[in-house]
Amino acid sequence: MIRRILPLLLAVACAAPGQQKYSGPRPPKPDLPYLKHAENLVPLEAGTATEEKKKDDILYVIEGAASTAKTPLASPIFLIEVDKLNPDRLGLYKLEVRNGRREILFGPKKQPSPIRIEVNRLADKLYKIEVGDSLEAGEYSLSPEQSNQVFCFKVY
Repeated sequence: MIRRILPLLLAVACAAPGQQKYSGPRPPKPDLPYLKHAENLVPLEAGTATEEKKKDDILYVIEGAASTAKTPLASPIFLIEVDKLNPDRLGLYKLEVRNGRREILFGPKKQPSPIRIEVNRLADKLYKIEVGDSLEAGEYSLSPEQSNQVFCFKVY
């Protein structure tokens, strides 16, 4: 019995996940997240949110009612090749569409919770970002902490 199990255990040990090389598509530009649709990569809409003061709150605004990057997937996967961005510092937020633009409000009494994401390193400087829960249809932004930089997409 042990003679039959030992070769199987050796085969499993040799195929450790850390030893596999990533062979899928790679993002053409660094520091820009891409939606992964099978073997195709769709760049997220990159931009900068503007700040508008509302009493003690700050309203972050992104022009346009809808993102140019769209996915039908409720649990999208993103790939990013990093140069300056830290993928562990990205937060995913749902945006509200009002008056033909996308908005999110932050303040002392109103702190939107980021949507849970999981970041995994695939190769040197290449990371996969997976959404922890299913997203409902709407507009979303991946944003670095302490930055007005936004990477927007739409789930339809």
